[in-house]
Amino acid sequence: MQPDDDIRILVVDDQDLVRSGFKAILSSYDGLAVVGEARDGAEAVARAQELRPDVVLMDIRMPQKDGIEATRDITGNPLLAGTHVLVLTTFDIDEYVFDALAAGASGFLLKDADPDDIAAAIRVVAAGDALIQPSVMRRLVETFVAARPRAGWGTAGRGDALRAALATLTDREREILMLAARGLSNDEIAADLVISPATVKTHLARVMAKTDAHDRAQLVVFAYESGLIAPSPR
Repeated sequence: MQPDDDIRILVVDDQDLVRSGFKAILSSYDGLAVVGEARDGAEAVARAQELRPDVVLMDIRMPQKDGIEATRDITGNPLLAGTHVLVLTTFDIDEYVFDALAAGASGFLLKDADPDDIAAAIRVVAAGDALIQPSVMRRLVETFVAARPRAGWGTAGRGDALRAALATLTDREREILMLAARGLSNDEIAADLVISPATVKTHLARVMAKTDAHDRAQLVVFAYESGLIAPSPR
């Protein structure tokens, strides 16, 4: 029986060997427990509802329902508010990574990452943080937002929802969101604005609540999609 404080993981991949490999690797680390597996997106959603894992390792390309749809279903389910999705990808700049982040994923992980990095990534995501450094996240988001129309202007009603959410932010919250989206850490934001890191954290928590963001990664996506920050000229 696993300890109650173990991070509970659901591994999702359509290849049996990949799932078995991740299970074997993760089971060797203290504090991590693979509680289930799924071979496609539909099964992933069902298993997540059944098991309520802390982290879902989600492949993107799968039959029936892909990882992006499954991610959207999981992160959009209020009963799974404590479940975070970590997307598995073959390439560091995968064409579907931005879509996965926009669907609610907390970050992405290369399938061939070192075991220690995989374990560390799971712990980061389980804590509710973005997987990768904010500055890297910013470059990633800029790449994809610059390459397509903003989702807010390309989807009926989505633009209004983004603008409405942006309008609820105070001037200070907007200021902190912009700095976070540009890659500054909480300590750097605090030094820049001459406030405490605890105050920064409180403001970011309020921004997350107002924008329905799951973590820092989603805040970066929101900042660009809403038009608060324009992508850098290519």
